[in-house]
Amino acid sequence: MSDHQPPSPPATQPNTLLKGVNVYLIGMMGSGKSTIGKILAQKLNYRFFDTDVLIEKVAQRTIPEIFATEGESYFRDLETKVLQELSAYNHSAIATGGGIIQKPVNWSFLRQGLIVWLDADLEVLQQRVAQDTNRPLAGKLKLLLAKRRSLYAQADLQVISDRVKTPEQVATEIINQIPDKILSQNNQ
Repeated sequence: MSDHQPPSPPATQPNTLLKGVNVYLIGMMGSGKSTIGKILAQKLNYRFFDTDVLIEKVAQRTIPEIFATEGESYFRDLETKVLQELSAYNHSAIATGGGIIQKPVNWSFLRQGLIVWLDADLEVLQQRVAQDTNRPLAGKLKLLLAKRRSLYAQADLQVISDRVKTPEQVATEIINQIPDKILSQNNQ
């Protein structure tokens, strides 16, 4: 038996630079947070969580059912509780709901990690959510995007998620931006 350990990754690799800090993906519904988050988690050797999936498990109902029976306010409170729980973990890539950035308290949890805004234009978002019946606010995309854009812009990184790039390419772009972002934060 050998005591040989695999070599440590260079100190400039994203998963080393992150030091286990969570990566939170924010952005509008249809921006690709869940799809890209899974790929990103795999590339970073992180766990993946989706706040919407966890909310449905906690509530034992779908998101449209929660909106219909309890209302958006109740949903947002559940969302905050789930985010608070997840922020206690590390080594996680977390896809968040599109409206998570609206409650100031949520920013206190998001800022414990690296926040990545997956930015997509309205036409791309509309095309992606057109057939999805699990999105109770899909009819208000234009209004929501206008209302939320300045909040999303507070993210640490902004990456365009469009029709040109594959989810794999977007995840790679995020990873490629991590060293510059972490190193610039460390030098402040």
